[in-house]
Amino acid sequence: MNNNPWKILLSVLLFLIIIAGTFSGGYLVGQLLPIAKGDTILPSSLVQNKSTETPDTGGANLEVLFQPFWEAWNYVEREYVDQPVDKTKMMRGAISGMLASLGDKHTSYMDPDTYLQQSTPLQGEYEGIGAWVDVTGEYLTIISPMPGSPAEEQGLKLEDQIIAIDGEDVTGISGDLVLRRVLGPAGSVVKLTIFRPATNEKLDVEITRKKIEIPSVSGKMLENDIAYIQLINFGEKTHADLVVELKSLLAQNPIGLILDLRNNGGGYLNAAIEVSSEFVDKSPIMYEEFGDGHQVEYNVKLKGIATKIPLVVLINGGTASASEITAGAIQDYDRGLLVGTQSYGKGSVQNWITLQNDQGAIRVTIARWLTPNQRQINSVGLTPDFIVEITEDDMTAGVDPQLNKAIEILTKSK
Repeated sequence: MNNNPWKILLSVLLFLIIIAGTFSGGYLVGQLLPIAKGDTILPSSLVQNKSTETPDTGGANLEVLFQPFWEAWNYVEREYVDQPVDKTKMMRGAISGMLASLGDKHTSYMDPDTYLQQSTPLQGEYEGIGAWVDVTGEYLTIISPMPGSPAEEQGLKLEDQIIAIDGEDVTGISGDLVLRRVLGPAGSVVKLTIFRPATNEKLDVEITRKKIEIPSVSGKMLENDIAYIQLINFGEKTHADLVVELKSLLAQNPIGLILDLRNNGGGYLNAAIEVSSEFVDKSPIMYEEFGDGHQVEYNVKLKGIATKIPLVVLINGGTASASEITAGAIQDYDRGLLVGTQSYGKGSVQNWITLQNDQGAIRVTIARWLTPNQRQINSVGLTPDFIVEITEDDMTAGVDPQLNKAIEILTKSK
């Protein structure tokens, strides 16, 4: 048994997970993930840094601790009725179960396919239906369809739950696995059965998948000389694209700026600090609070180019994690007003650690983050200064009362 290669591999993977919190790497602030498929290279900011130090994990105690595990493994490997057993599947299941035992829906295992699918969208393009989703609930849940996507064209909405795929019930199946079954090549069709809590109805929707290109930043001038910028996510190029857009709009001498963070599911922590630094000239932008109670401040990184212009930020239930960092800093420093509805409430930071031998990755919650005023918004969210709802009638009529309120505020402040 001591020379069993599966025992060696699994032991190494379990060891890596146990020590994962010891090292620093590329942090994500809990991005809500899009339904996607891609084959591009993992961003360097997600790759776990290596360390030459070996932490003390109490090897002798672990040997004793894992004796029942190996006893169960060996018995299943030898006696299970359907032979041979899939050892890779067993190994991945063991890791998933271990992380699930922590009771944190944002700490989990990603098999190699899921890892690739979930890291790709921050790079700008992928194939899928084009919807930001939450994989952590009872059902795969739509946070928002992406503008111009097949999901938007077919009318998917916030809080829609995917309860069946191509006629097959997915109740009890983890969100990560459901996400994979929704995937497929561009041009193929998937039939989704949706439960819509807002109206208590079930809908069958056929969606043709396509290649989705995600512009991280878009902007334009509105009436009354008001500049408008929408951030889709906080990816690798978001800050650079934002600066280009800001310079173009500010050159037109707007009286105010609307920053639209609605349905922005988040992304890289570093991008959140850089983006916030363009609008806020005070520090800290946020605090990171670790399990032992110590805090790390994240300060303004540079001299922003939009720190004085009157500002309104649009938020809603799809505004999560990195976008809440930016909105929270703007609100705490009275830099601008928030308009819309309560944000998602994602106040934790995850580290993504790639596992050896192409066995996927784990995401581990390493800290919670606080706003400059030391607010912990996890599962609470940010409350707008002006609460403005969007009704079904508004959407049918193509009316955006949240945007209209922002325009009203900036026009009156002129």
